[in-house]
Amino acid sequence: MEAMIFAAGLGTRLQPLTNNKPKALVEVAGKPLLEHCIEKLIQSHCTKIVVNIHHFGEQIIDFLGSKKFDVEIIISDERNLLLDTGGGLKNAAKAFSGKKPVLVHNVDVFSNIDLQQLYNIHQHGNALATLAVASRNTSRYLLFDKKDNLVGWKNQKTGETLWANPIAEHSAVPLAFSGIHVVSPEIFELLPDIGPYPIVPQYVHLATNHTIKAFEHTAEQWIDVGKPDTITLAQEFIEKHIDKQ
Repeated sequence: MEAMIFAAGLGTRLQPLTNNKPKALVEVAGKPLLEHCIEKLIQSHCTKIVVNIHHFGEQIIDFLGSKKFDVEIIISDERNLLLDTGGGLKNAAKAFSGKKPVLVHNVDVFSNIDLQQLYNIHQHGNALATLAVASRNTSRYLLFDKKDNLVGWKNQKTGETLWANPIAEHSAVPLAFSGIHVVSPEIFELLPDIGPYPIVPQYVHLATNHTIKAFEHTAEQWIDVGKPDTITLAQEFIEKHIDKQ
């Protein structure tokens, strides 16, 4: 399995913890978020990981250089320009083999989602991308039809919507994106060359002519370590799940 960790974000929601370090190096239970994420990917049989960097990127380079992980790790350098999730994925294309699907994982997400299961379902399906989603409250939803195909996106606060298939508007199922997804290598030829840009609008655009599937994990635990008060939740998650493995 090849994977990418989105670790280039500014981490503004985690201030003041990110005033002098990147979000990826904020610690939970004595380990940086990046280390937790790498370890989960290794446990899921990942053999290559691409990590994008921007904010205090040199600290991430130094950290990875000081550790010996049993996996190939490649830096996708965005220190000159933060490319957002879509542009960041496109920029990292050259680091992958181009022959296998790529699992993409936000550095600040903790979950007990079976990543190997997600990867296998995508690999044996016929989708351009498979997105981990769940039924939970959020301000922005991905919209799927009854066959788990992506048909749109909606911002609950502003009412803004994007549609790949507006016919499905009245029956669309809203699900929250979990920051974990698998993409087929063909996607790199379809993404715009010019960044920065977010990946979600690109998924909706591509869903007009390609299959983008939902992988629902509502029954599983999931935590976005986006704010200082969520670090305690992540600590509790680790004590409950990871330390017992």
